[in-house]
Amino acid sequence: MANDQTVQKIWFVVDAKDLPLGRVASQVASVLRGKHKPTYTPHVDTGDFVIVLNSDKVILTGKKLEQKMYWRHTGHMGGLKEVPYKKYMAEKSDDALTKAIKGMLPKNALGRAMIKKLRVYKGDTHEHQAQTPVELKIDTKGGKR
Repeated sequence: MANDQTVQKIWFVVDAKDLPLGRVASQVASVLRGKHKPTYTPHVDTGDFVIVLNSDKVILTGKKLEQKMYWRHTGHMGGLKEVPYKKYMAEKSDDALTKAIKGMLPKNALGRAMIKKLRVYKGDTHEHQAQTPVELKIDTKGGKR
């Protein structure tokens, strides 16, 4: 079984340009959890760091861009706020991708530690060249890798 002292973490970079939001989110969440490694252990953070570029060029299939809504609540009576996803993606595309990935991680302290290993950028540049990230290919066909 893996533990915190034996896990070696590497950095991956993903170019999300012209890829579906859900497909990118599910595969990045899998890498953050460490499910791509043979030493995967459910109760240990065995995942790697992931840098996602071009979050503003991610696509939504079908009519989701016009029909899907983003909801949040202020905490006050009648404080439900809704924003069309078209506007949300135009203004905060990095936040939309982060929320999609966070929703696919465990809802406990381990999931909160995993989401801290994610970096999302709107453009195609990042400041993590010192970590020498390896390119991660996203499977666009679906199914098992």
